[in-house]
Parts: sequence; C-alpha cells; structure tokens
Amino acid sequence: MVRTPAEHVAAIRQGYGFDGPAIQLGAALVDGAVHPDAAVRLPLAMMNRHGLISGATGTGKTITLQVIAEQLSAHGVPVFLADIKGDLTGLSTPSAGSTKLAERTAAVGQDWKPAAYPVEYLSLGGDGTGVPVRARISDFGPLLLSRVMELNETQESSLQLVFYYADKNDLELYNLADLRAVIQFLVSDEGKAALENLGGLSKATAGVILRELVSLEAQGMDAFFGETEFDTAELLRTAADGRGIISCLELSSLQQRPLLFSTFMMWLIADLFAELPEVGDAAQPKLVFFLDEAHLLFRDASKAFLQSIATTVRLIRSKGVGIFFVTQTPRDVPSDVLGQLANRVQHALRAFTPEDAKALKSTVSTFPVSDYDLEEVLTSAGIGEAVVTVMNEQGVPTPVAWTRLCSPGSTMGPSSAATVQAIVDGSSLMPVYGPVVDSRSAFEKLTGAPVPASPEPGGSGNYTSPESTTAEGSAPQSASPQAAAPPSAADIDAEARRIEETILGRPSTRPATPAPPVDSSRPAPVPDNAPPQTGRGADNDALKDMALQTASVLGRELMRGLFGTRRRRRRW
Repeated sequence: MVRTPAEHVAAIRQGYGFDGPAIQLGAALVDGAVHPDAAVRLPLAMMNRHGLISGATGTGKTITLQVIAEQLSAHGVPVFLADIKGDLTGLSTPSAGSTKLAERTAAVGQDWKPAAYPVEYLSLGGDGTGVPVRARISDFGPLLLSRVMELNETQESSLQLVFYYADKNDLELYNLADLRAVIQFLVSDEGKAALENLGGLSKATAGVILRELVSLEAQGMDAFFGETEFDTAELLRTAADGRGIISCLELSSLQQRPLLFSTFMMWLIADLFAELPEVGDAAQPKLVFFLDEAHLLFRDASKAFLQSIATTVRLIRSKGVGIFFVTQTPRDVPSDVLGQLANRVQHALRAFTPEDAKALKSTVSTFPVSDYDLEEVLTSAGIGEAVVTVMNEQGVPTPVAWTRLCSPGSTMGPSSAATVQAIVDGSSLMPVYGPVVDSRSAFEKLTGAPVPASPEPGGSGNYTSPESTTAEGSAPQSASPQAAAPPSAADIDAEARRIEETILGRPSTRPATPAPPVDSSRPAPVPDNAPPQTGRGADNDALKDMALQTASVLGRELMRGLFGTRRRRRRW
C-alpha cells in the first residue's frame, strides 16, 4: 500500500519519536520538500549497536561524522575519530556562520549555535601534530603485528612461537629492536639449540620475519612501537564541564602506511574489548569509536583476522562501546560485520560504471522496505543529504528516511595551525607520552648493551616469568630440570605439539614422531591412541588437561584478547 505524502511524513515522525535522549541527524525529505516537524534522530542508548556511514567521495560523510561527534560530546560521551585530511581540527574552532548556513539550519528545525569542543590531538608515533601514540610490541600482539607485516598463516604461527619464547625466557619485547634481537639470536649459532627446542619455527621462516622487521624499520615504523605506551583509558575522559573529550588522531601519512593505520585502530578496539568491564545496556555509551577508511582494515585480511574483528564487534557493545565504520560503500565491509551495524547513514552513491550499478543494487537491498525509490534517491541525493535508518529503543529498525542533515556548530574545515599547536602544547597527556623511554629489554639482554639511562615507567608491562632467569649480556637459559640433558627428538616433537596447541588454540598439525625406547628412569610416554586410563593418575591427567584447556581459552580470549594483546594494569 502506497502512502500519501502526509501519511509518509507522519510515519517518519512517529518512527523517530524516541522517549530518551537522542542525536539529531536532520529532517525528513518527502516529495522533495523538507519537513522540520519530522525530525530524524538516533537514540543515544542505541549507539552501542554500532553503525555505518557510507557514501561516495565528496557527499558529506566527514561533516556527518562531525555533527554526530559534537552532539555526543555535548551529552558527555567521549569520542574517538581519525582525521584523514585535517578537516576535523575545525572541532576546536566555533563556526563563523553565514546567511546560507542560517537558512539551512532553520529549514531542518535545528537550534544552531556556534561552538568549539574539547579535543585531544593524537599522532601515531609522533608523526604529525599531536600527543605521540605508541604501543609495545608485546602488547600489540603477534596477530596484529603479522597483519602489519603482511605475513602468511604459516609465518603468523611462527611469529606467535617467537612471542611465546620471549615470554617464557623473560625477554621483554618493547620495540622492533627487541623483536629483531630475539629472532637474530634464534637463527644464530648460539641460539640454534633454542630454535630446535622451540619446534615449530624453522630457520628459513625466522629469516623471512627478520627481513620484514628490517623493512618496517626502514619505513620508520619503529617510532610507533616502543614506550611510553598509550593507555586506551585516555579515550574515556570527559572535560571539566562534563562534555566528552573528542580524541582526534591525525593520519597525514595514511597513504604511505595504510596497514599500520587500520591495524592500529583494531588494536585500540581489541585493547578496550579485553579490558573494559561489562555494563550491559547502559543509558548512553562509554565511548563511540569512528573507524574511517574502514575498507583498509578488511583488505587482504586473513580469515582468522576477519573472524576476530566480527567477534569483537559483536561482543564489545556489552562493554558500552559503539563502533561506526566510515567507508564508501557497504560492500567494503564483510557481511559478518555489516549484519551487526544497526544504524545506517547512507550518503549518495554514483552509478557511472557497471560495478557502481552493482554496488548500488547491493546497497538498496540492505535497507528495509520503504516508500522511497531508493535507487533514484541514492543517485540523486545532494551533498549533506543521506538515507537513514536506525534502531529504536525497542530494538526495531526505524522507517527509512531521506534526510537533510544538520550542520555542525564548529568550523567545517581545518582550524589554524596555531590553534591546534596550542591545544597540543597545553595537553596534560604530553608530559606523560611525549618523552621516548628506552627501558632494559630483550635487545639489551641479548646483545649486552648497557642499561639505558631513562627510567622504566611503572613496569606494568614487564614480563615476570618465575620459570627462567637471564643474566645480563648472556643468552637466556631455561630453568627446567630437563635443561641440562639434551632432549630426544620425541621430546622436542611432543613439546612443539603442546606449545602449538596451547598458543594457537587448535590441534597440532605436526606429524607425531615415534616414541623412543622406554627408559626406566622416566615415565613411559602415552601414545595418542592409547586406551583411557583409570584411577587417581588418570584423574590427575584429566584435571591437568581441563586446566590447560581452560587456561588456554581464558588466556587467549580474555587475558590477551582476541588478537593476542597483553593484559596491562588499568586505571578504570
């Protein structure tokens, strides 16, 4: 049944008439006319159901992001966003206004006022204007680092074993030099025995990883990995007046390092996921995270990486974090993730090529049935207009609304360089994260280099393995009772299988080595196909197996998060 224009407007007005606080997106367009009495809004309580802001280049995605970020801040919700072109620095400067702007805001029923917002400017490793953001290699984790290095699955598994070896032997991995030192030790004559004992890591694969590390250093990425590591708790702060602080990450060198950017964004999300407590359905989110250029995150990603992203997005909403993906078309986002994005703001799409036409049809098919001809609307919508549907407070999608969007109260464009620099210089975070700290770690321990003069900050990320000790300037030695005697091939194989299954969380792919002759001084090995044992010994073995499986799951999924990041001491 086709509605009349009046009925259509009434349906939109009713569909977006929420009881609780909401973000005002704009006013509905029906038959080419703006209806300010039919406000299109997004419930604050539903922001943690995630969302998608998409559209062709130049259709207004950045301004939409700015409008939403301003209102979230005004409601006391912290925001994280990435500034690709430098335009979002305008959040720090009130808009000058104009006659044209006044006419537009009045037409959509917006109570517009010029305003500046509390912004914290960040930069990856100090590359740009902002508080430097760094991460320790150990806290970044092997899976995310493999993504940056573009390793295949075999090399990724081998890198996880290197992390395991460093952890087991009290070798702190803070920067690229530390990881390089560990791998160089393992492939050296001195570390040959350690490499053999590790099992699943071949010398050739270690060499490939080592070459990739050297390449990262040549690209200047060593500035990002190190100390003092950025604490993601800083993203949850509010200003003295109660407004949420907008953390704005400058990405001036995005095109040179797209994988580092996208993977770093996922590290932030994974770190928040691993550490934030459960809050359930809160009245408003703790943080809303805008992931711009989202297609970079999924490009050429492994199946395991995509599964981890989908799981993180699904579970992090119960911790009060909303994630909005910003990209050109919904096709840039895998279906497992796209299906979890309940709030949609779709700007205009272009259909200049057959591929564009296919993308247009695919996008239209993801929206609820509406009274609009969405193919026509999405190809004819003007700048600052979008097709919107969100989740209402009862968890039901709202009617599709062609919307003329509100305008930001801050400047639509960059603030002056002096304004941004003054904010950075006055930031309370700069004294904490500005200085580069070089603590004693794997590089110093393995090479015998003198202990750095800079003090170690807090020690919250240090390894404290009671199973091994390392003398300064010497190779790490295992404290295991069997370390004195050379292990047999079967011992090495069994240990390699155990490490692989524990760390990688799946059955070992290594072929089993035949068991050696029974030694009366040692317990006889139990073959994989042996019949089940009974008695107290079997019970102990079963308990040990259960404890190992539980520890593996908890360590992999909770303590280290879905991406292998390390747990750190938090302020929340």
